[in-house]
Amino acid sequence: MIIRKAEYTASAVNRQQYPENSGPEIALAGRSNVGKSSLINKFINRKNLARTGNTPGKTQMLNFYHINDEWFFVDLPGYGYAKVSKDVHSRWGKMMEEYFSTRENLRAVIQVVDIRHKPSAEDQEMQAFLRTRGIPVLVAATKADKIARGQWPKYLKVIAESLNLPDWQMILPFSAESGNGLDDLHKAVEEILTVEEN
Repeated sequence: MIIRKAEYTASAVNRQQYPENSGPEIALAGRSNVGKSSLINKFINRKNLARTGNTPGKTQMLNFYHINDEWFFVDLPGYGYAKVSKDVHSRWGKMMEEYFSTRENLRAVIQVVDIRHKPSAEDQEMQAFLRTRGIPVLVAATKADKIARGQWPKYLKVIAESLNLPDWQMILPFSAESGNGLDDLHKAVEEILTVEEN
């Protein structure tokens, strides 16, 4: 996949604020500080389009990025950050529920997890929620550069078991630092976008 153009389009807290363009969308879901913004920036080969920060919980809205004037990445608020108030957690939950329930051009969700850690209860809930809704999910395990390649299967098996995936090889190891897994992610996204609607 060649990225010719990528631009931030909108931040939204409800459906009235979603972009009107009806291109297909791929959303990114994951815990705060798992590396969603870094994944987006590496994917589009831009350093700072998606805002990254050392403070987890920075993404508090749905951020829409228009790619090649054809489709969107939608960066969802990170979940599971303890220092965010219950009120904010509840708002994020409602925002995501509305998006998943009403957005017809959502094609798939990339669920981002950290390869080094067993998925959290929130990760498991998100996986189960998406499965119940019939939304296709691709699991990307970030920070793969922090672990020797030979050790990947051991960690990926833990993730697969925790998320009830039938095969750990369905998980895509990825590193925004080294670029490991970037080509595979490009191919996976391309496949998602070319699947014909039923």
